[in-house]
Amino acid sequence: MSADNEQQAREQLIDLAAQFYDQFELGEIPHMDVPTRTKSNIEYDEDLDVWVYGDRTSTRSANSVRGARKLLKAVYTIEFLSDQLEQDRSSTLRELYYLSESWDNENAQFNDQDESNQLVEDLEIVSGATREDFHMRPEESGATIMGPLFLREQTRRGEREIHCQEDVGEGGYQIPNNPDTIEFLDSDAEFILCVETGGMRDRLVENGFDEEYGALIVHLKGQPARATRRITKRLHDELDIPVTVFADGDPWSYRIYASVAYGSIKSAHLSEYLATPEAQYIGIQPADIVEYDLPTDPLSDSDINALESELEDPRFQTDYWEEQIELQLDIGKKAEQQALASRGLDFVTETYLPERLEAMGVL
Repeated sequence: MSADNEQQAREQLIDLAAQFYDQFELGEIPHMDVPTRTKSNIEYDEDLDVWVYGDRTSTRSANSVRGARKLLKAVYTIEFLSDQLEQDRSSTLRELYYLSESWDNENAQFNDQDESNQLVEDLEIVSGATREDFHMRPEESGATIMGPLFLREQTRRGEREIHCQEDVGEGGYQIPNNPDTIEFLDSDAEFILCVETGGMRDRLVENGFDEEYGALIVHLKGQPARATRRITKRLHDELDIPVTVFADGDPWSYRIYASVAYGSIKSAHLSEYLATPEAQYIGIQPADIVEYDLPTDPLSDSDINALESELEDPRFQTDYWEEQIELQLDIGKKAEQQALASRGLDFVTETYLPERLEAMGVL
């Protein structure tokens, strides 16, 4: 991040705090308006081709004791983040939660980490900056890339150049917390394959799928971290590499795909920065469960509720997703990526993925 970006982020935070003082001077009750973060308040932006927040807002107001405490916590957090930027330091979201215990006003201390995480998200939205701009880091995500990509990254010891196949071990290149510090130098990748599970990622690497098909294998490690989604978007936009998502065949995995392609509901203010609308879902599909007679587990009540909720989610209201979700509800089954091993350890790399990639026009 450049010094200009750091200074701008700090100024945006200070301006936000100044608004509270201006409201006091005008005799107004201090307040802060933020978009309502629900699926009923996301809408499709045709210009940006992503899902963003709509016009509904929630007000954080000091007209109640509860509301006043929220604003007090916001002011303390703004001061902490401003000082952090001035000192060119950084901290994690977890550390912020614990740091609040040292603040001199008990009412400013967070009750749990969900509360502090939500406040940082509020500050992102109202300031127009990102938590990366604030020098706030998540706990280590551990997501990795394996494939034909040559890049330059900034480290504490200066710049270093890395090839994500030749210069890394079997674990691959670990994605940094702020991928915008990376410069892409060259790539022979034909497509990006975002993989949900570590077991499947290891199978693909062991079978040499990245080398044979020119795949950049991105391990999502479950619900992908923002850094993972950001580097995926940059690779697509800057190097024009198609993106596919390979996940388990259950509603929770479809939401993993949605966070890559459409953006997540709680970070819809960053969809333009994080989402890759062109990303395609490669499987496991409910249709695959039927076609390949895969080993399955029955849908639980929570699975069924999640699938029915997705049918009401505007991000899933396409012919493809409605057909697949209705099929899954009809058969009452779900399957993991590793279920493809019932056809042999090489089936996924020799048959399933090549056939799917060709049918999707990627290969």
